[in-house]
Amino acid sequence: DLDIHSRLHGIQSWMALPADKEEMEPDFSHFPADDLPDLDVDGVKVRVIIGEAYGHRSPVPAQSAMLYLECRFPKGSTLTLPDSYKELGAYVVTGSVRIGSDEFSGGVLAVASPGKTVTIEAVEDSRVMIIGGDNLGRRTIWWNFVSSSRERMEKAKKDWKDGNFGTVPGDEEFIPLPEK
Repeated sequence: DLDIHSRLHGIQSWMALPADKEEMEPDFSHFPADDLPDLDVDGVKVRVIIGEAYGHRSPVPAQSAMLYLECRFPKGSTLTLPDSYKELGAYVVTGSVRIGSDEFSGGVLAVASPGKTVTIEAVEDSRVMIIGGDNLGRRTIWWNFVSSSRERMEKAKKDWKDGNFGTVPGDEEFIPLPEK
């Protein structure tokens, strides 16, 4: 008898493409965790997943200026976010942090005001994902589809219904398009 207790925790992230790249060929590149820069910034463990921060650049390609960091804060530590991105957000995965006079707990996305310097202070041990980049304009999101064009969104729905999307290798399951 094995008594195994484990917890799987994951975050799925979808990054928008600039309008002129929305119709580019799909691409997938795998980067082992060891290929991503891991650094210590004032006691905060920072992994640079996409983009450039604190003098380190991720090897993961991006189609526009983009930042994606995983940050592990010990209680009491602080981190000032890079100010070279037009938009910034902090998603608190676990723990609790303070930004200015506001406190944010797990499951909350805090969005920074444009042009403001953001410093995060850990109220308790915390894990925070930092998301940033250029403003790519308005997008429509419906089910698994994202587009800057309503017409393209309708075409994607029809293509899905008609079976014009490829399958994932090793997973031949077809999930019907939701009715609403």
